[in-house]
Amino acid sequence: QGFLYTAPVREQGNIYKPNNKMMADELSEKAVHDVHTKEIDLVNRDPKHLNDDVVKIDFEDVIAEPEGTHSFDGIWKASFTTFTVTKYWFYRLLSAIFGIPMALIWGIYFAILSFLHIWAVVPCIRSYLIEIQCISRVYSICIHTFCDPLFEAIGKVFSSIRA
Repeated sequence: QGFLYTAPVREQGNIYKPNNKMMADELSEKAVHDVHTKEIDLVNRDPKHLNDDVVKIDFEDVIAEPEGTHSFDGIWKASFTTFTVTKYWFYRLLSAIFGIPMALIWGIYFAILSFLHIWAVVPCIRSYLIEIQCISRVYSICIHTFCDPLFEAIGKVFSSIRA
């Protein structure tokens, strides 16, 4: 009534104000299962393989006895066990002490980085591109106006030379 066009109406209603109770329940369920509360994989803790080539260090990567220079078998086994267990438990101890504070620091750092990228870097780049487009057009007009005829004339002069 009185509008030039009608607003499209969805059967489910607005995504913020659903028409039916079932959709409202689905929406509230989706809000509970967002990115921050997603299930994490406790088995595969490096699904993107960030640390495959860096910190995957085993006993054989650090300590090795060449042929002809072997210690007693018991010493070798005890050294292997000591290295492996120490590395395992010391990592757990360090991650228990420093894991949450470091996660907090890195979370703050990446939040600041994201904020600066979203609110400062991208708008500055977009602004620059908009401003440089005007300069680019003026520059292009100047080049086509002054340089094109000059280079065409030079080309015609040198086109009659045969080598």
